[in-house]
Amino acid sequence: MSSNHSEVAVFGGGCFWCTEAVFQRLKGVIAVIPGYSGGALKNPTYEEVEMGETNHVQVTKVEFNPEEILYADLLHVFWSTHDPTTKDRQGADVGTQYRSVIFYTSPEQQKTAEEIKRKLEHTAVFKQPIVTTIEPLIIFYQAEDYHRNYYATHRSQPYCQLVIDPKIEKLRATYREKLKSI
Repeated sequence: MSSNHSEVAVFGGGCFWCTEAVFQRLKGVIAVIPGYSGGALKNPTYEEVEMGETNHVQVTKVEFNPEEILYADLLHVFWSTHDPTTKDRQGADVGTQYRSVIFYTSPEQQKTAEEIKRKLEHTAVFKQPIVTTIEPLIIFYQAEDYHRNYYATHRSQPYCQLVIDPKIEKLRATYREKLKSI
């Protein structure tokens, strides 16, 4: 029997349409909300963040049930479904708004993220150094409504087919046992 207890994790791993689509498919994930974090501008808009001058990152806020999926599992999915070795870039998306970052919401999340990052670096899972930063979550701004469920409502768009579909396929291949039946 599951409890009503939930936790929040916030990840920046490139375009939030990608990370939203990935995390929505995991068992134990209650909600995934695209947004912005990391900058000083209050209530930023998509257009302001896209200019690359706000220091905000496109992020996804993941509400999850820790009795169904562990924070460590979310971290492994995060690191394996984007490139954590490129600074301020994910594929063709370039700028600080696409940087790889984990915004922790508790000291336990910080410790877990740092430990897993060290293990990944030590085992040389990636050929290049991991540039993902681990920072405290100060504030999260929800993105405009038209960004929610983007992949689900725009699957025929070339961006979805060329960029998001391969991430979903990798997720299915690597984490099949952790997926909801969507």
